[in-house]
Amino acid sequence: VQLQASGGGLVQAGGSLRLSCAASGLPPSTGVMGWFRQAPGKEREFVAAIKWRAGSGTLYADSAKGRFTISRDGAKNTVYLQLNSLFPEDTGVYYCASDNSCSGYGCRRAISYDYWGQGTLVTVSS
Repeated sequence: VQLQASGGGLVQAGGSLRLSCAASGLPPSTGVMGWFRQAPGKEREFVAAIKWRAGSGTLYADSAKGRFTISRDGAKNTVYLQLNSLFPEDTGVYYCASDNSCSGYGCRRAISYDYWGQGTLVTVSS
């Protein structure tokens, strides 16, 4: 399994970025794709998740609601994370991850995910 995250960069507060996660080799049992982020000196935290194969259910961290949008393109095996109205506290490395069967609260936990990408750095300047 390979998850290739891209799209990070330096942006001013209030700006936008679109992150992509290109997936290959995902097992047929893959159920959820998620985005997490990790700021320097902090633990990895949940950002958003989306059902991968069935339906279009999404899940967001409170900090992401109304500003970030997760989506997927099944034909391209790619998950996106649109980041709008960015704050300096959104700075961090953003990781995509895949899981077979998490649901609800379980999808908010990094330990639930089986495969991880290498991360892409988002830096928001004030």
